[in-house]
This record gives sequence, C-alpha cells and structure tokens, in this order.
Amino acid sequence: MKKIVDYRKLLNVTEAAELQELKSNYRNMMKTWHPDKFQDESRVEAEEKSKTIIEAYHFLVSIAPETRAQSLTEYTATTTLSNIADFEYKSQVLKITFLDGAEYEYFDVPKAIYVKLINADSPGRFARRHIYNEYVYRSVSRLVATA
Repeated sequence: MKKIVDYRKLLNVTEAAELQELKSNYRNMMKTWHPDKFQDESRVEAEEKSKTIIEAYHFLVSIAPETRAQSLTEYTATTTLSNIADFEYKSQVLKITFLDGAEYEYFDVPKAIYVKLINADSPGRFARRHIYNEYVYRSVSRLVATA
C-alpha cells in the first residue's frame, strides 16, 4: 500500500524496522521539525510536517510485527470467536467490524478478494481462510502498543 511505503520513507525505516528504531527516527525528526523552532510562515509548514510525522509514526507502530505479536491472543480470539458485524472496502483497505466491538483494517486486499467476501455463503469462514492471516492488519478500535 502506498501509504505504508510513504510513511516508511518519511521516517527513513525499512519494512524490518523494530519499534526502537521507529521511535528513535521519530524523535530525531520531531527535534528537527518541532513548530516551536520556527517563526512566521515556516512555522505553519513545520506544524503540517510534524503532524504528518506523528501520523506516520503512530500508523507504523500499529502495524509493526512487535505490536501485532503483543495483541495476537486478543486478535486470535476476536477472529475465531466473534462474528463479522460489518465490513467496508475502500482503496484496497478492508475494514472489518466484529460483534465484540473490535475493528481491524487489512491492507493491500485485492478487489477480487473483496468481491468473493461479499458473495461468500459465510463471510466469516471466507475471511478466516483468505483474509485474517494473509494481509497486514492493524486494530482501529484500540491502541494496542506504544514504542
């Protein structure tokens, strides 16, 4: 997904980056782009840049392997025990809401998979077989970890 690639470029990290590296790069960039360091017009630009950096950091932390490992039991319980309440697809991002209140976003889901999900006799069974463990995901309903 372009958003993931762009955020990794912004924070200058690779796909294999650990939370500590993410945090270090984030802090260094915030030291450079903190709005209090700027005056007048450049302050507005710094505010926008710092907002983007913060958003990128929080997003990358939410999809990091360490974060997913921390919440694996909760995720497994939700995907195996709770049924799908609703789902939404937009720009290769599939957002699934479960009856237990949990919400997860799955990234880079092809439109063909979404169409098959819609047409499946049992969307829950289809999702368990073809979505839950196949795509990068993050919890939307809860903040699960901080670096």
